[in-house]
Amino acid sequence: MSNTARENYQSKLVSAQEAMKQVRDGDFIIVPSGVGEPPHLLTALSEQRTNFLDVKVAQILALRKYAYFDPETTRNVRHVALFYGPASRPGGQAGWVDFIPAYFGELPSLIESGNVGSDVVFSMASPMDEHGYFALSLGADYTMAAVAKARSIVLEVNPNVPFAHGECHVHISQVSAIVESSEPILEVGLPVIGPVQAAIGKYVAEMINDGSTLQIGYGAIPDAVVIQLTGKHDLGVHTEMIGDGILTLVEAGAVTNRKKNFHPGKMLATFALGSQKLYRFMHHNPMLEMHPVNYTNDPAIAGLNDNLMTINASLQIDLLGQCGSESLGHLPYSGTGGQSDFVRAANRSKGGKSFIVLPSTAKNDTISRIVPTLAAGTHVSTSKNDVNYVVTEYGVAQLRGKSFRQRAEELISIAHPNFRAELRSALNRM
Repeated sequence: MSNTARENYQSKLVSAQEAMKQVRDGDFIIVPSGVGEPPHLLTALSEQRTNFLDVKVAQILALRKYAYFDPETTRNVRHVALFYGPASRPGGQAGWVDFIPAYFGELPSLIESGNVGSDVVFSMASPMDEHGYFALSLGADYTMAAVAKARSIVLEVNPNVPFAHGECHVHISQVSAIVESSEPILEVGLPVIGPVQAAIGKYVAEMINDGSTLQIGYGAIPDAVVIQLTGKHDLGVHTEMIGDGILTLVEAGAVTNRKKNFHPGKMLATFALGSQKLYRFMHHNPMLEMHPVNYTNDPAIAGLNDNLMTINASLQIDLLGQCGSESLGHLPYSGTGGQSDFVRAANRSKGGKSFIVLPSTAKNDTISRIVPTLAAGTHVSTSKNDVNYVVTEYGVAQLRGKSFRQRAEELISIAHPNFRAELRSALNRM
């Protein structure tokens, strides 16, 4: 490491409390997805929140409920959810956390255009390399667009953050302040897979051929698909989230990326969510590249992968094929995320297939998730024009190119048997 880079680093090293001097009233602070959120910086902001006025913290998938998640101090520091996570969901449902609807893949352009503010960046980062670069490997996502625009970049440097390849690097000369921490990166375990999820996974896995490229969303059903792909050969990965499911496929030898026509030999992702084992796997691994989300999720770019298989979960789908994947009626639950990005990417891909996966019922078989029309106020995540394959534990419905009646008949055939007559009656009335 050059003396200049080392001196520059030392000159910018401050406590988390001192780093708050980088924030001004009215600022928009951009924080990466999930485990890319810097705990020392957000704790210090929480402790000093009453010193500020009208500061916003914008983030996808907030995982930890810092003290600034406080309905009494929203005039000081307010959370702006780009996708609800465990920490932000209660405030969003109660109305004191703001929400900006957007496709995940288009967040960087919203930042670049100024439609979403980006005055300050708070991010986890790897230690600096010998050339003066840090890796924002846990969440390149929209954060790299904010880095290019922000007045102030504040990094929480932690030796447990992997130094990944790809377009996720920030040079010391761009950084305004550095805070050091050493706690292990937050771990997010795999969901529990039951018989319904396993049945859905089996249907999807049977439709995925050797040599396909995968995008896998988070959840029990996508992970149930992964488990049944360990015997496949030469799979590739072009996804938004790299997690332990994908790591399982790499360790099983199922993922080699050799048959990819786009970025052959490489798997691409934009954020990480998993175990310490996953984070260690990412470190200086030439197989993996972390890129901004406007590269990984742009349908025109992701669709360049031949045989792209995209697997995403939904909460509800109507007989026209509209997916309500992010709210329970009008009550917000998550966000659009990358589901629509990758459904459209698969539609553009030569040989591509998109799968929307969901159990046929909720609440112990008392509610059908396949409905005549979406519940009033439901946020439509993916349009009827984009949805192709829909999979429940009762089978596969293929919708693209089908008429309204044909779509409805396909979906009724994979609904829970207890609800099929009711759905058919509703279809006839409609």
